[in-house]
Amino acid sequence: MRTPTATFIGASLLTGLFLSIACRSDQAPQVLDELVVTGERAGPGMWHVHRGGAQLWILGSMSPLPKGITWRSKQVEQVLDSANQVLVQKPFEIGIARILWLLITERSVLMVRGGKRLKDILPADLHARFAAQRSKYTEDQDKWERFRPLIAAAFLQQAAFHQVGLSTRLDLGAAMRTLAKKHHVRVEELKIAGVGDVMEALKTLPAATEYTCVAASLVTIESDLPRLVDRAQAWASGNVERIEKLREPAEVDACRAALDAGVGAADLITRIRRTWLDAIEKYMQNGGVTVAVVNMDMLLEPGGLLDELRAKGYEVDAP
Repeated sequence: MRTPTATFIGASLLTGLFLSIACRSDQAPQVLDELVVTGERAGPGMWHVHRGGAQLWILGSMSPLPKGITWRSKQVEQVLDSANQVLVQKPFEIGIARILWLLITERSVLMVRGGKRLKDILPADLHARFAAQRSKYTEDQDKWERFRPLIAAAFLQQAAFHQVGLSTRLDLGAAMRTLAKKHHVRVEELKIAGVGDVMEALKTLPAATEYTCVAASLVTIESDLPRLVDRAQAWASGNVERIEKLREPAEVDACRAALDAGVGAADLITRIRRTWLDAIEKYMQNGGVTVAVVNMDMLLEPGGLLDELRAKGYEVDAP
């Protein structure tokens, strides 16, 4: 069984941590941007999972999405009229005090060690590609040189996303919380993973796996941005079939395979899926109507959450 994609890991967990750590100590921590819940973009339809009298409606979230997007779904609001609860992921945030503590206590995990720089440890071909892309998105030729390869690549990818009008900071969960409040529906936030979980995954990540995933990130920046823009627009227009047809580069598959073969990151991803599956089953057994916001990659991945629900005997109706 394959785990959710490497894109899911970076967008949902690691990138959030990296961006927070990047805050200067004299600045307030960054907060995820909220999707405005008014406008014309419906977003994708909802998967309907049911067995007996229990019903689950799943809205697939995605990252990155177009900056400045507005979102409103009549289907979501209609379902919320009869819903008992809404399940969303607890925002992955980190305060300034914790950032400073991490920079002191976990510097060897986050930064290049031994007084070296990125160019001293990254394979020459990868650093040359990194430097070439960095020159396109920043005027600082030494930017991110002190960070370990995976973190530096994440920052560079963020800069590239910004250039083409994409953002990983849009929070569909916040929009759903707003709608749930409007419809007087209880919201349960699932703690998917904490800072400590991500740090442990980073500590056990082999260098070869890290370099493989840096290569995947560089391919994304070099040639895959048009696909990501197309994918984000397909999400905004509700075209799930289009999303499924937009295949990821082979390098992303290689990153995924390397992560699957490891321990820390693979365990973290398994725990994420298990947390969602346990929460869903809990409310399905209680009956009633539940609405959940779940990462699209985790839903669509072969062997992912939807396949697991089918294997457990639930009926799953696609949008």
